[in-house]
Amino acid sequence: MALGPLQLVVIGFDNPALDGSIVAELNAIRDRGFIRLVDALGVHKDDEGAIWSVEVSDLSDDEAMLAGAAIGALIGLGAGGEAGAEAGAVEGALAAMERSEFGISPEDILTIADQIPSGGAALLMLVEHTWLIPLRNAIRAQGGIFIANDFLSIEALIGIGAELAALDELSE
Repeated sequence: MALGPLQLVVIGFDNPALDGSIVAELNAIRDRGFIRLVDALGVHKDDEGAIWSVEVSDLSDDEAMLAGAAIGALIGLGAGGEAGAEAGAVEGALAAMERSEFGISPEDILTIADQIPSGGAALLMLVEHTWLIPLRNAIRAQGGIFIANDFLSIEALIGIGAELAALDELSE
């Protein structure tokens, strides 16, 4: 199983309306084939502190195991070379098989929920950018490699502006 470029997205909500509009938009881009959810977790803590969660994955059990092995192997390669890659592949595949859903355990959900204020929510998504696979393959065929990538949010651009202003003040 060849994975496309992956992105981890974490979004927090102080007081979400939970009207279904986010799920509708997410489903629309999934239906168009732009992304595939490797794993997504929504956690909501109501005003009384009760925790609600839902997990979604577009992967079958076999695909989840293969994705876990691939991700584990890459992490292992970086941590310990070829031997690390082999150990990481086994660990990643086992982690995917041992959980009732791919990726997040009940303990993980409680840990995440501890960080959410009452009435708040969080959305965590591991997204595969399937639309990038043909471009990635063409880049690789020409000997190119991805060096870095990131999304520039409005908040990030504002932060960059604030940092530049602070640098200007220091240089005066």
